[in-house]
Amino acid sequence: MYSELLYVRTHECDLNGRWKPSAILENMQEVAINHCNAIGLGRGVTDGRGVVWVLSRQRVALDRLPRIGERYALETCAMAQRHLFFPRAHVFCGEDGEVFGTACGLWLLMDVNTRTTVRDAFISQRMPAEDPGVDVGMPAAVRPLNDAPEAGEVIPRYTEFDLNGHVNNARYMDWCWNALGFEGLTGRELASFDVNYEREVRRGEIVHTRLYRDGDAASFHGEAGGARCFSIGVKLRRA
Repeated sequence: MYSELLYVRTHECDLNGRWKPSAILENMQEVAINHCNAIGLGRGVTDGRGVVWVLSRQRVALDRLPRIGERYALETCAMAQRHLFFPRAHVFCGEDGEVFGTACGLWLLMDVNTRTTVRDAFISQRMPAEDPGVDVGMPAAVRPLNDAPEAGEVIPRYTEFDLNGHVNNARYMDWCWNALGFEGLTGRELASFDVNYEREVRRGEIVHTRLYRDGDAASFHGEAGGARCFSIGVKLRRA
C-alpha cells in the first residue's frame, strides 16, 4: 500500500463544515497519481505511449466524516487487472489506525488521439496487483430512482476542465451537490456514493441533468449531445 498523511482543509468543506465529495475525489486522484509516479507509471510514461488514465466507475463509502483540521492517512494500491479495467483501492484511516472509509475506482487507458480505450501490455505488466487488506467493494451501476426527475442544465466553465481536455471527474460531484442544494443537504451528511463515467464532457457542450430524490437517497444523471455522460448514486445519513 502506498500511503500519504493528509488533513481536512477548510476549503475542502461546505458551509456546514462537512467534507465535500469533490474534495475526497481530488485527494484520491492526487494520491493515485503520486503512487503511479512512484512505481514508474506516471504521466511521463503514459504521455510517451500516447495514452492517459481515465475513470470508468468509482465508489466511496464513509462510516464517518472527519472534522476540519483532522489528520488522516489515505492509502492506495492497484488490485488485480480485470480485462481492460485496472481496479484501484483506497483506504481512509484515522491517526489511531481506525479505518473510517474505503473506495474503489475502475481505471482504463484511453488513446489520446482516438479517445477510445486501449490495451497496453507494457503498462499491464508493470502495474502491481496488491491486496488492500480490507473489502473495498466494487462500484455499482447507477439507475434512476423513480419517475419524478428534476431537470437542470450545466454549462461547463474553464476551471472545470483538466489536463485531459475534458471536465474533471470531481466536478460532477460538485454539480450533484449543487443540485441537491439546501433542501437535500441540510441536516444530512455523505454516507456513500457511486459514479458511472460513461462519456467525457468536452469544451462547448451543454449538460442536461436529471435529479431523482428518494428520502436519504438520490441519483443524478447528465447527458450531452444526446448521450449519457455520467450517473451518480448517493446515500446520505442524518448528521
